[in-house]
Amino acid sequence: MVTGSKHLLDLPDGKRVLLDCGMFQGEGPASDALNRRFGFDPKSIDVLVLSHAHIDHSGLIPRLVAEGFHGPIFATPATLDLCEILLADSAYIQENDFRYDAKRAKKQNRAMTEIGPLYTSADVDSAMNLFRIIPYDAPTEILPGVTLTFIDAGHILGSASVHLTVAGREGVRRITFSGDVGRYVARLVEPPKPFPQADVIICESTYGDRDHSEPSGSVRELLGHVQRVCVEQQGRLIIPAFSVGRTQEILYELNKFFNDGLLPRVPVFVDSPLSINATAIYRKHSELLRPDIRKELKSDQDLFGFPGVEYVREARRSKELNTRKGPSITIAASGMMDAGRIRHHLLHGLPDPNNAILIVGFCAPGTFGERLLKRPETVKMYGEVVPVRAAILTMDSYSAHGDRGELLQWISCQDPALVKQVFLVHGAEPALHGLREVYSEHGFRNIQIPEQGQRFEV
Repeated sequence: MVTGSKHLLDLPDGKRVLLDCGMFQGEGPASDALNRRFGFDPKSIDVLVLSHAHIDHSGLIPRLVAEGFHGPIFATPATLDLCEILLADSAYIQENDFRYDAKRAKKQNRAMTEIGPLYTSADVDSAMNLFRIIPYDAPTEILPGVTLTFIDAGHILGSASVHLTVAGREGVRRITFSGDVGRYVARLVEPPKPFPQADVIICESTYGDRDHSEPSGSVRELLGHVQRVCVEQQGRLIIPAFSVGRTQEILYELNKFFNDGLLPRVPVFVDSPLSINATAIYRKHSELLRPDIRKELKSDQDLFGFPGVEYVREARRSKELNTRKGPSITIAASGMMDAGRIRHHLLHGLPDPNNAILIVGFCAPGTFGERLLKRPETVKMYGEVVPVRAAILTMDSYSAHGDRGELLQWISCQDPALVKQVFLVHGAEPALHGLREVYSEHGFRNIQIPEQGQRFEV
């Protein structure tokens, strides 16, 4: 599975540590079923360690708490701030979707198959009270004999690889969980940092079978799309983007275009209250940005805002964007296009051949975004068959996930002879097997691809 990250460690003394508690996404009813069953007793978990705030890593924390988990949740300071807004937004979606489904079931005179939303806003409040912050590179004992160190993973603001040392009767086990590994190219956040030698490594493999396009051309490519769609065709450039990370990257590039006098006079709309709140957190934690970005802040106080950009909060204004005439750039969540305001922009924008949809991130199997990437002639939305006449464009250089070469660079700080086991997770089958081949070629042995629910002794 590419989403729904969770890894349970049973320690020699009977304590249990959960690494991430993510939500499954993109599989429709199958995802809901997976999200309602943990496969373990939440009350039995002593500690939760969270690598970063993305919903496929954090999204089931409120449900875990609602089902009886009351231990500490360890995260970096920026992850805490991002979780506060992301989990609140997720609860809002859960509650709204349940009300909508209940209303529709009543109208159709049929019984509801669900007994309630996955969790509520009150569950989020309870969960946030359990968070405990640990900064990067600060070894901290989280259980007797268990020391946690967060290492910057370079994925999004506050993202971390998790390094644990576990002392037991048979000695010390050193376990590293990658979280999501970021990029070694010029982005907003620092690149991934080396991590201490490990005996056991749990590594994500989202892009384990491929390489991203050269980042050096991405700026020109983005500007080219704006010029062609908005200036030459007088159309709308619609960008589905994750509220955390991708939206800020795009805004930063557009801001640079404006400062350099390159951005055409085209209105830019950031149509996502969540993105607006996340951007404020990026401003708050500017110390985590790359040194050259921090230097830019001395001459440009707002790297994500410029004349012509409008941050849209009100639903009424969001709807108006679909009836206005003329060219524009609209950035809206969600990046995989399964929910959020982006759905309405797609409904109105896809039929127009002058428009373009620019996909700048990973779309998990089963999501609307994955279907759109196949460039179908029509799609079904809100009970309507919608023609796909707008161009479907892609730019994987904006991905926040490290590619095959970058995942190799991440693990290259390790002596393969000292790594006893490698577990590859969080990837589709081709990516998992592709990364296993790469790691094997570079001396790593005993590389496992676990199935969901499978147990291993380390």
